[in-house]
Amino acid sequence: MSSERYNPRAAEAHWQAAWAEKALFECRNDDARPKYYVLEMFPYPSGRIHMGHVRNYAMGDVIARYKRARGFNVLHPMGWDAFGMPAENAAMQNRVHPKGWTYDNIAVMRGQLQSMGLSLDWSREFATCDVEYYAQQQRLFLDFMDVGLVSRKTSKVNWDPVDQTVLANEQVIDGRGWRSGAPVEQRELTQWFLNITEFSADLLDALDGLDRWPDKVRLMQRNWIGRSEGLRILFEIADGAEEAGPWLEVFTTRPDTLFGASFMAVSADHPVARACARRDPALAAFVEECRRMGTTAEAIETAEKRGYDTGIRVRHPFLPDRLLPVYVANFVLMEYGTGAIFGCPAHDQRDLDFANAYGLPVRPVVLPAGADAASFEVRDEAYTGDGLIFRSDFLDGMTVEEAKEEVAKRLEGRLVDGRPQAVREVNYRLRDWGISRQRYWGCPIPVIHCPQCGAVPVPRADLPVELPEDVAFDRPGNPLDRHPTWKHTPCPKCGAAAVRETDTMDTFVDSSWYFARFTAPDAASPTERATADRWLPVDQYIGGVEHAILHLLYSRFFTRAMRRAGHVGMDEPFAGLFTQGMVVHETYRSADGRWLGPIEIRIEGEGPDRRAFDAETGEPVVIGPIEKMSKSKRNTVDPSDIIATYGADTARWFMLSDSPPDRDVIWTEAGVEGAHRFVQRLWRMTTRMAPELPAPGTPRPAGFSDEALEIRRATHKALRDVTQDIERLRFNRAVAQLYELANALGAAQPTAPDKAWALREGFELLAQMIAPMMPHLAEGLWNALGHDSLVAETPWPELDADILVEDTILLPVQVNGKKRGEVNVPAAASQGEIEAAALALEPVQRILEGRSPRKVIIVPNRIVNVVA
Repeated sequence: MSSERYNPRAAEAHWQAAWAEKALFECRNDDARPKYYVLEMFPYPSGRIHMGHVRNYAMGDVIARYKRARGFNVLHPMGWDAFGMPAENAAMQNRVHPKGWTYDNIAVMRGQLQSMGLSLDWSREFATCDVEYYAQQQRLFLDFMDVGLVSRKTSKVNWDPVDQTVLANEQVIDGRGWRSGAPVEQRELTQWFLNITEFSADLLDALDGLDRWPDKVRLMQRNWIGRSEGLRILFEIADGAEEAGPWLEVFTTRPDTLFGASFMAVSADHPVARACARRDPALAAFVEECRRMGTTAEAIETAEKRGYDTGIRVRHPFLPDRLLPVYVANFVLMEYGTGAIFGCPAHDQRDLDFANAYGLPVRPVVLPAGADAASFEVRDEAYTGDGLIFRSDFLDGMTVEEAKEEVAKRLEGRLVDGRPQAVREVNYRLRDWGISRQRYWGCPIPVIHCPQCGAVPVPRADLPVELPEDVAFDRPGNPLDRHPTWKHTPCPKCGAAAVRETDTMDTFVDSSWYFARFTAPDAASPTERATADRWLPVDQYIGGVEHAILHLLYSRFFTRAMRRAGHVGMDEPFAGLFTQGMVVHETYRSADGRWLGPIEIRIEGEGPDRRAFDAETGEPVVIGPIEKMSKSKRNTVDPSDIIATYGADTARWFMLSDSPPDRDVIWTEAGVEGAHRFVQRLWRMTTRMAPELPAPGTPRPAGFSDEALEIRRATHKALRDVTQDIERLRFNRAVAQLYELANALGAAQPTAPDKAWALREGFELLAQMIAPMMPHLAEGLWNALGHDSLVAETPWPELDADILVEDTILLPVQVNGKKRGEVNVPAAASQGEIEAAALALEPVQRILEGRSPRKVIIVPNRIVNVVA
């Protein structure tokens, strides 16, 4: 296959066929070698892969190929996250069935991924919409019911009016549905829940042990779980509606600020708000307005703080004469604590914004260090830092923590209506996971609703509950709910006429356990326990940081739930997590505001003279900011076009080389062309040099000249550094080392047998080291060097560490702190020998003028400093 110019189209197809013929990437569960499980987050089959996929899967493939070469039994599977609304939307728009649309897309994307030369075990492939997969998911649901991790309850939900389905809080972005973009409404529906809150404390505490996860992801999960310690306090209702009852119960994490309280606030869903709304139409309208807001913390934080005075007043627990007004407020959540708070505006920004809007008192009670108690005040920015308590009666002079403890002690010891006025409590922001979705293209929830027996689980012998294929998408809503026959079935308990549950599961359920299914994808149960326990946890998981909460937190919960149900023997699914940066590109916009794609643009000039023009019309085009590749901005590049033009290896190499893998990579045509030139250069270097090199397996010479040793040092230095960089996922640094080695090898000539042997070693190791990154080219180079085997089945080269031990060291020499020269001394030289060599330097002797130095300071292996 040797030629002057490397032909990636022919070469890549050839080597992919060679790998497939030997089934090199199919792993066996009974393999005795140590296991290594590398997994990238599987894609949604939208129809085409994008450059983000190329980067993500190229990184995973480097690890998989490297670990395979290091002697591991590597599991590197691929599947499809295939349920979801886009398929239903396509069905409505294009008059196709979601199933056909999905599997057609899978076929296209499978071919694209295979063209990348990824070392995937395709024998384990599945899609979450495969009946065989979701049948096991239904078994898991029933198993979770058996161990108390499933509940059904009425709750306020986020309702997407366009997709006409419930959304989890995590699926509401800036008050809008994460897929439709429609403003989210609030409704009360009866839903199925997975009881993730049973593991709140464990999910939080276990984050400390995930030391191979990015700190930012752990922090995001820590904040989402949101542990808070505080007091549940009873405030006496002194005046107001009788239906409100004698006490208003609040939860607070800041009892130290109790003397700064100026109002109370309750959620629009609080019983007090509901009771008052029944007699006050204006309040009822305000409550309804609050319910149209999103339920996420982001929606609450960004909304204007608004409230309605109920007329109710409560008594301050330590100041009986201070009565606090009770408002219904749009920033208080019923789902957190008790749905009621006391407001201390000086020390909470939301409370301050509210107080300033309604003219309520602002009483600072925490004094910052160094502040003057007589003049300290809070106006537009709440003080949330530490300090000493003041203006707070018996708490004055205490620290914040001391004051919290004192308030707790006093109120715990005070009985009202036979119970303590306050109790300590730990709360979590995390809420149970509502999984009911009002759509067709999802996993059916295996429950039957009977008028006599209630909600009855489908017997396991009757699984799977399959989706019917004869459905119509001629109008919005869930086709299952209006199916004439599918939903009607006898009750498994009493035999009476009953109906199936027509809600399907949130698609995040599908992706919360797929990593376990990959370990035994054909098992007759969700997992083969022993096999799952051998493979899990995933050693290296790779995906976008945007999944830090939804997918990763749900997967951690699911693993715990599966352990409780007996399907796995561990709690954490992913031992190592890497979140890669995005692929970004310039944006281009015409004079009339249209976005143009890179293929529609002609670029002229460089630097400040760089200009863009419409390739068809020649009209000037504005070069916009560099942004994430997106269809809306049309700044996308089709991976298939790049692979067809330059080859998969070029695309992979550029993605790995351009920037640190956790940062964004800027896609540029010049960068891709540079990567392609390097591919061609390696091919030319190797094919031209190969005939002049000794045959593979030629015995090592007895000795090496200095020139040959330099070639070997460059080779083994690269091997040492590339190995370390791949282990640490620093792919761009590994690429830099390989560029450096290629330069060293390209500058040498096999003018003697020892140099020829050193060059063969260098070119062979170069081919092996680029193999995880550019596997097709590596096979071609390996073949050109005379090998009959495949580099993909060749062990990682052994490092000759001895050759990297320097015989001499070069030390800079300073006189009075200024560099005057360098000395080359034996690595084992004594301090006296180093000092003598430094003092013998002509610049040092000239400065000393025959005098002895006052001092010579030698920092071993670093520097010599002469004090004249």
